[in-house]
Amino acid sequence: MGRCSAAAIPVTTENPSPNPPRQPERPSAAEVSTAPRAGSKKITVLVENTAQGVDVLAEHGLSYWIEWGAQRVLFDSGQGIVLNGNAYKLGVPVHEPDAIVLSHGHFDHTGGLAQILRDGCPAPIYIHPAAFDAKYARNRDGTSRQIGMPPAVQEAFRRHAQNIVPTVSATAVLPGLTATGPVPRTTDFEDTGGAFFLDAACCRPDPLVDDQSLFFETPKGVVILLGCAHSGVVNTLRHVDRLSGHKPIRAVIGGMHLVHASQARIARTIEEFRQYDLQLLAPAHCTGMRATVALWTAFPDISQTCHVGITFEFEAP
Repeated sequence: MGRCSAAAIPVTTENPSPNPPRQPERPSAAEVSTAPRAGSKKITVLVENTAQGVDVLAEHGLSYWIEWGAQRVLFDSGQGIVLNGNAYKLGVPVHEPDAIVLSHGHFDHTGGLAQILRDGCPAPIYIHPAAFDAKYARNRDGTSRQIGMPPAVQEAFRRHAQNIVPTVSATAVLPGLTATGPVPRTTDFEDTGGAFFLDAACCRPDPLVDDQSLFFETPKGVVILLGCAHSGVVNTLRHVDRLSGHKPIRAVIGGMHLVHASQARIARTIEEFRQYDLQLLAPAHCTGMRATVALWTAFPDISQTCHVGITFEFEAP
């Protein structure tokens, strides 16, 4: 697949929010400094609510750069405020992906895509059709705000409609790297994680069927990379467990949308996590401080931050 020319422009934005202190000795992750080992799979966090490192910036959003052998995948694109600048500082050719995957249609995961596509990037874009729906969130005063794709991104998709790959079921992005497609809702304690709607009057709840994650196998088990897990992080783990043929789940990285979760839901999530032999847990973005603290307390030996500038590297199967 062809690649596009890069044009990275450093920008500034919001102050980062604090995360628990990172444990630098964790062998599963390291700061961006070297190319991936031959045959390994490397994930670099380009956008997240927190940042660590010289001149990289945070914003409310999420984006990963995945180096998959000789191929490269952009998974989500944040709001688009810090993506180019962070990619430039981290030495990531973000305008040259071989594939693009979007976890769902919210602005803080799709906003940077207009920058990526404006030069005619030919990469296939893996996305569920419901991601294009109008999306709103209800404010505390009863009003609503738009939280779907920004107009510039919608226009970019109209120009690149031929590149869209609908993920209406589990879909291979690259050999060994799979998008889950829609996640079945099987738990009795999870919901979408917020007051999300398909209309400005907030009469039609948004089930967020477009929510999806990525996963891949390693010699030590399956790695799951989350966007927001609006389907429920436990539902997502169960779905990947089925799709992978019940192989051990090794790592869970990304947004779990527990920011508004009750203590009971957080406790049930931890209880469910204990059923898996996890070796790495890296909550990010929309997980929320209260849930993040609870997860770090429950799993202190495997917890890891997921800030801008960190990389996770895994052996190839």
